Amino acid sequence: MGTLWILNYIQDNLSWVVGFGIPCAVMIIALLVFILGTWTYRFNVKGHGKSPFLRIGRVFVTAAGNRQAETIQEETSGTLPPQISQQFNFLNKALLAPDCSIKEGNVAGSVVEVEEAKAVLRLVPIWATTLPFAIVFAQAPTFFTKQGFTLDRTIFPGFDIPAASLQTLIALAIVVISPIYDRIFVPIARAITRQPSGITKLQRIGIGIFISIFNVIFAALVEMKRLQTAQEFGLVDEPDATIPMSMWWLIPQYLLLGAAEVFTMVGLQEFFYDQVPDELRSMGLALYLSIFGVGNFLSGFLISVIEGVTGSDGHDSWFADNLNKAHLDYFYWLLAALSVIGFTLFICFAKSYVYNHKRISRG
Repeated sequence: MGTLWILNYIQDNLSWVVGFGIPCAVMIIALLVFILGTWTYRFNVKGHGKSPFLRIGRVFVTAAGNRQAETIQEETSGTLPPQISQQFNFLNKALLAPDCSIKEGNVAGSVVEVEEAKAVLRLVPIWATTLPFAIVFAQAPTFFTKQGFTLDRTIFPGFDIPAASLQTLIALAIVVISPIYDRIFVPIARAITRQPSGITKLQRIGIGIFISIFNVIFAALVEMKRLQTAQEFGLVDEPDATIPMSMWWLIPQYLLLGAAEVFTMVGLQEFFYDQVPDELRSMGLALYLSIFGVGNFLSGFLISVIEGVTGSDGHDSWFADNLNKAHLDYFYWLLAALSVIGFTLFICFAKSYVYNHKRISRG
């Protein structure tokens, strides 16, 4: 956290070149140390199988190619292993030969591939309903920082905190809340639920999404207060003026985002890593990381659409360069609404996932 403060101060007050040059040099050194460390690995695991991405992709392609084929009748054929699940039966067509008969050869291996594809497909609803959280998370380094830049950030005369440094509050919240979660929350929850982890991974994700709703609601309220203050002091037409409002107003929205990260991001990583077969662990982590990558793209797309719609006919858009004439509060309310919808759908899909998972486990 301290390093981020120093780098932000250098970028704001000395030079952006130096501010970016320092982490660049550090990354080069870290990469060299990492490469040298490969000689010390105790285990050198070499995979001999096909890529899981290729295996799963082949299942979908083959099933699509056989979409006109008759449904497989396991009861009559007696050639398919009994462990094949009944969900997403259309993928079972990947087991068919072009003549609609069961493929000869390693049927068990093919079934494993089909089951892998089904396992990934079951995660898609959970993946999709957590995208609103990722969109909210994308606002911290962007609009949250722009809000902070307009406020009074003076700690003592002659020293102003860089607006981007407020992001360290997210890390601070994580450092404080994580041990509280592990040492206090989990034991209490374990005594109630009788589960070793206290709450399930899906419940942990849901709690984080719920917290993120209040995060953007508070951000919207603070932005309304900021715009009101700018109007009261006649600063609406002065985009570079400092609003006489303390930056400490922004602290709750950063801390709430950090709390949401403790629940949702950790829960997502554990969930996507745990709910796929062993050979698909890398794909599970890729799905987890893709949530935030796609969330950032969706955030940019949403901003572009709103900019085009609200900035037409010569009117200031919600994201006007003069933030005192913009309406970030409207955008935050929109994100709050999307988060509520995403949270509701997440609850529905999570219940469905648990039900189907239990049914598959029972065989």
